[in-house]
Amino acid sequence: MKKFFAPIVIALAALLAINILANFVYARFDLTENGRFTLSSQAKTIAAEFEKPVIIDVLLDGNLPPEFAKLKKETDQLLEEFASENNNFKFNFVNPLEDASQTESVMAELQGLGLRTAQITVEENGKMSQEIVFPWALVNYDNKTVKVPLLKNKLGATSEERVNNSVQQLEYAFTDAFAKINIKEKKQIAVIKGNGELDDIYLADFLTSIREYYNIGAITLDSVVTNPQKTLDQLKGYDLAIIAKPTEAFTDEEKYVMDQYIVNGGKSVWLIDQVNMELDSLLNEQGNAVALPSNLNLTDFFFRYGVRLNADLVNDMYFTQIVLASGEGNDSQYNPVPWYYHPMVFSKSDHPIVNNLEAVRFQFANSIDTLANSYKKEILLSSSPLSRLEGTPKQIDLGIINTPPVKEEYNNGNKPLAVLISGKFGSAFKNRIKPLKLQGAKEDGEENQMLVISDGDLIKNQIKNGRPLELGYDKWTNNYYGNKEFLLNSINYLLDDNGLINIRNKKVAIPFLDSKKITEQKTKWQLLNIGLPVALTLLFGLVFNYYRKRKYGQ
Repeated sequence: MKKFFAPIVIALAALLAINILANFVYARFDLTENGRFTLSSQAKTIAAEFEKPVIIDVLLDGNLPPEFAKLKKETDQLLEEFASENNNFKFNFVNPLEDASQTESVMAELQGLGLRTAQITVEENGKMSQEIVFPWALVNYDNKTVKVPLLKNKLGATSEERVNNSVQQLEYAFTDAFAKINIKEKKQIAVIKGNGELDDIYLADFLTSIREYYNIGAITLDSVVTNPQKTLDQLKGYDLAIIAKPTEAFTDEEKYVMDQYIVNGGKSVWLIDQVNMELDSLLNEQGNAVALPSNLNLTDFFFRYGVRLNADLVNDMYFTQIVLASGEGNDSQYNPVPWYYHPMVFSKSDHPIVNNLEAVRFQFANSIDTLANSYKKEILLSSSPLSRLEGTPKQIDLGIINTPPVKEEYNNGNKPLAVLISGKFGSAFKNRIKPLKLQGAKEDGEENQMLVISDGDLIKNQIKNGRPLELGYDKWTNNYYGNKEFLLNSINYLLDDNGLINIRNKKVAIPFLDSKKITEQKTKWQLLNIGLPVALTLLFGLVFNYYRKRKYGQ
C-alpha cells in the first residue's frame, strides 16, 4: 500500500511546488514557427510607457460569423500579450448590437464616429444570410479615444485571406494606436501653398487623420519674393513638407528655398501632375478634352535626385470605374463604366509602407523614370503589367468606354508611379549660379528621404453637400480604396524614429480548415468523432464484462 501511495504523494507535492513557484516567477513561451504571439521590441517599448490604465473596448462579441470569431480570438491573444507586458492594459469584448431594439440608433451613433460596418454573407448548410459586424476597437486613455480598425479588406480576397491580412496587421494597428494616444511631443508638418496646390477642403480628411500624430501648418512660397530667408527659416521648423498637386510653375527662387529645406534634413512628399487633365473637363456636350503637358519648372529639380516625371498618361486594364448618366430628367440612370485612365494599383513590394495594402486609386497618372545616380530609389507603386503609356497632347474622349481594349496593345506596363528616394541629399543647385543668397546655405546634406508620386489627386478627398468625405472613398461607386492608408503609412515611415512602421512586415500565417471538405465529409467526421468513441466504450464494456464473467463466474 505504501508503494502505491508514494508516487501519488510525490506528484502532488511537485505540482504544489510548481504552482507556488509560478506565483513568483512568470514566463510565457511562444512555440509558433513565426513567433505569432511574441510582441516586437517596438511594441514592448511603447507598451511599457503607460503609467495609468488603458481601457480597450473591442466591438467583436456575440454570434459572430466564423472568420470574425477567428479574428476575435487572435485579437484576444494579442491583447493578452500587451497585458502581460504592462498590467495597466485592460480589455473587454462587447457586442454593440446586443440590444435588438436599439440597433438602428447604435449603428447611427457608431457610424457617426467613423466606424464603418462590415456586411458579411454567411453560408451555412446551403443557406445564405447577411450579418452586420463592427470590426473595430476603441482605445481609451487619459480622456482620449483612438479608433483601431481590426478588419483588413483587400479586393478579391477570400475569407481566409481577409482574416490572414487582418491578423497580420493587428499588432501594428494596436501599437500605432497606443503610440498615438500617448504621444507627448508632436512633429511638425508643413502644407506648401502658393503654386496652385489643392484647396484645404480637398485635403481635409487626410489632414484631420494625421492631426492625431502631428502638428500641421501652412507655408506659402509667395513670400519668397519679399523675404526668402524668413520663409526658409520658417520652413526649417517643420519636419516634413507636403506639396499636393501644384498647378503653377515654381520660380528658381522658390525651388532654391525648397532645395535648402531638403538639404537641411526636411522630409518631403511631392504629389505631382505632369499632365493637365480632369474628369470634369470631359463632361461637356462633346464628351472630350485635350490633355496637355504641365510645366511646373521642376524637371531639373527632380533630375538631381534621380527621377523624371513624364508628360504622359497611364492607360491600364486594371482600372477603377467612373459613373456616367444616361437618359434625361427622371429617366436618368447612373451606370458604372470602366475608365482606363484611372488605374487600380496593387502593391508588388514588401516595403513596410505598402505591405498588405489595399488597392490604391490613381487618376490620370503619369509615369516616372528612375535614373542612375548615388541615391537609392525604391518603387512603391507601379502600373499593372497590362498597361501602356500615351503621349501628350492627346484628346481624351468618353467614347472609349464603348470600345473594348485590345489586350495585345497593353505591353508596356509596370511603370513606376510612386518612388521613395533615400541618401545623403546634395543641393540641386550644386555647382550652379544660385538664384538668391541665403544664410547658411549648404551644398551637401545628411541622410534624408523624399517621396515622389505621379498623381496629385491621390491625396484629394471628394465632397458631398459641401463636406469632405473620407479619402479613398468614391461616392459614385461606393467603393473604398487604399489611398489614405498609403499616405498615412508614407508619412509615418518618413517621420518614424522608433521603427514602429516596420511591424507591418511581420508575417503571420493562420491555418484554416477546408470549408469544401467540411461540407463534403461532415457526416464522416461526425461519426468518427462522436460515434467511434461511443462504439469503443461499448466494446470495452462488453469485453470487460466477458472477462469478469470468465474470471469470477466459476
